[in-house]
Amino acid sequence: MDIKIVKNQEEGAKVAFEVFKKAYENGAKVFGLATGSSPLGLYEKIRQSSLDFSDRVSVNLDEYAGLSSEDEHSYHYFMNEQLFAAKPFSKSYLPDGLAEDIDAEVERYEKILQDNPVDFQLLGIGSNAHIGFNEPGTPFTQRTHKVALAQATIEANKRFFEREEDVPRYAYSMGLQSIMDAKQILLIAFGEKKAKAILNTVKGDVTTDVPASILQKHPNVTIIVDEAAAALLNR
Repeated sequence: MDIKIVKNQEEGAKVAFEVFKKAYENGAKVFGLATGSSPLGLYEKIRQSSLDFSDRVSVNLDEYAGLSSEDEHSYHYFMNEQLFAAKPFSKSYLPDGLAEDIDAEVERYEKILQDNPVDFQLLGIGSNAHIGFNEPGTPFTQRTHKVALAQATIEANKRFFEREEDVPRYAYSMGLQSIMDAKQILLIAFGEKKAKAILNTVKGDVTTDVPASILQKHPNVTIIVDEAAAALLNR
């Protein structure tokens, strides 16, 4: 693991963009993308850049079950707002939150991942060390699946909704094995609420209790953290 500690989110976005840009220039064709607050600065840098994605493909980590792509809380909507409207890819794939047949949707999305092997995977991390929506207890061999969200995740995501009861309880997510299949991984984390998760991910045992700890087994992982998120690493 290459751990890069930065002063703040602004510096983190600059460093993340350089890592992303290098992967792009080295020929990465399929980009695994993430949502949430952690990649916002990176997406802003990409929007402001001259990078052209008209011959590149994107696949997203996850999507809430039960939300349409037009719903402002959906990850389809988020990605269009934050990236795709300004920087369209040749193809952009996300799970279908309104799929009626769960098994068929899981199979469809897994086939997309098999047909489009990810060259560069972007990740955030939850306070319970989930990546994607792979909550503690998820097997490391898990591929694309429908997930019941942990209460900690619902609590963390309620800030994006008017009421906690509006937060979806289920989501579709790439599995941990799906994520590990990527050739290169960049994880971004900011703030003291992520400090314990980062400590356990980087220095703890590799255990399903800490989903992101599996990244210790990946040969090409960069982790960008601000000083607050890195606070426990040097104690």
